[in-house]
Amino acid sequence: MIKPIYSPSVDRYENGMKYRRCGKSGILLPEISLGLWHNFGDVDSLSNSMEMAHYAFDHGICHFDLANNYGPSYGSAEETFGIVMKKSFMPYRDELFISSKAGYDMWPGPYGNWGSRKYLMASLHQSLKRMNLEYVDLFYSHRYDPETPLEETLQTLVDIVSQGKALYVGISRWPREATQVAYDYLATHDVPCLIYQGCYNLINREPEKAGVLKQAKENGAGFIVFSPLAQGLLTDRYLNGIPEDSRIAHGGHLKKEALTENRLQQIKALNEIALRRGQSLAEMALSWILKDDYVTSVIIGSSSVSQLEQNLKTLHGAPFSKEELQEIESICSFRFLQT
Repeated sequence: MIKPIYSPSVDRYENGMKYRRCGKSGILLPEISLGLWHNFGDVDSLSNSMEMAHYAFDHGICHFDLANNYGPSYGSAEETFGIVMKKSFMPYRDELFISSKAGYDMWPGPYGNWGSRKYLMASLHQSLKRMNLEYVDLFYSHRYDPETPLEETLQTLVDIVSQGKALYVGISRWPREATQVAYDYLATHDVPCLIYQGCYNLINREPEKAGVLKQAKENGAGFIVFSPLAQGLLTDRYLNGIPEDSRIAHGGHLKKEALTENRLQQIKALNEIALRRGQSLAEMALSWILKDDYVTSVIIGSSSVSQLEQNLKTLHGAPFSKEELQEIESICSFRFLQT
């Protein structure tokens, strides 16, 4: 049976998605963006990947977050997205905000990693070919390179914009001091940093502690969050042990050591608050990140349309009361374990 040509929902911007201004730019991003780190590789079902991309766009998710080495295998998430572009999204390219990155291991040899001009330029060239794109809306330096001069990495980002290969640039996972150098350099070269991408969730508060969350706002940049659910820990997935089909069981990025008894008790306590709020733990975890204007958007991963649908319920959650926020802070600081 031949599948019909994809046609997006006519009310895709009226399904409850909210959009936030990205720093001091003209860009609005959806509160929830779709990340393709997992579940869009060549080891995954192409039809499932396409269904998730379609569902996302049909519900107002217009920002798709990729990187050169997403998959697995390396590059395959971009190849999958290239198929989605060619078969479904090409007529709607101007409605989409597509990002990619380079900085981590991609190919063998001295030029397939880190932050040199040669690597960043070559990687973006490859990414555009894989995704069937003439340009990306946003290109990131995926990580700080302590060996390459910052000026080389940052000037490359400036040149990428001047060459029309990206409309905006961002940085991901850079330390605070280097980040300030980036903000200053890019601003003085008329290519202000659009956004900072960092890991932030109820468990991992490093952007708060290191000051990069506040720093982004002070420098007119947005802040976009990856791993908002701590790779699945902040869901109901592990409340009753480790399922056989889980990331921990499969020995992926999430290790068994991450689920200590203290952590499990913490997650269960957070789940009790979520239930009182009429939310799942995942919904509450996403709502918490979006509780104020420090965060522009949250990148979620999804393995199915039903999981994506569940996470989008976050948009309809009630605001947090002062008491709820205080209780959450107490739980996340582990003080409740000592009483």
